[in-house]
Amino acid sequence: MPQTEPSTTTADGRQARSALDPAVAARLRRDDAGLVAAVVQQHDTRDVLMLGWMDDEALHRTLTTGRVTFWSRSRQEYWRKGDTSGHVQHVRSVAIDCDGDALLVTVDQVGAACHTGTRTCFEAGGPLPVAAPAASDPSAVGDAPTSRGALP
Repeated sequence: MPQTEPSTTTADGRQARSALDPAVAARLRRDDAGLVAAVVQQHDTRDVLMLGWMDDEALHRTLTTGRVTFWSRSRQEYWRKGDTSGHVQHVRSVAIDCDGDALLVTVDQVGAACHTGTRTCFEAGGPLPVAAPAASDPSAVGDAPTSRGALP
């Protein structure tokens, strides 16, 4: 007899079936559509490549297949990064943040991460102007982003 997977209904009415470990699922804090933000980072350079969205099933597939799977909010379907473009993301690790509302997926990226053809989606989007903090503002000391891929 085949095992049945747990089933939940998301806020957008999707019937979600997933074999995600219940202990992992219990740690997630999802948005109203049942999704969690997944920040994707290159494992060796630490470049932030992109942001995608995962529900329980997308996370389960990511954890068990070694390839990153997202839920497409626009197409309302699962998509595995690289299946059509060849720009595959091989999973190195997945971490959950302290609040359970975001994931950090470190990958070995093959080719461009962005659908525009750039290495990262943040190269494609580009920097935004930021006002420099006043020198006398003690809260500004030590808070500047130092890792590659961070927004300026």
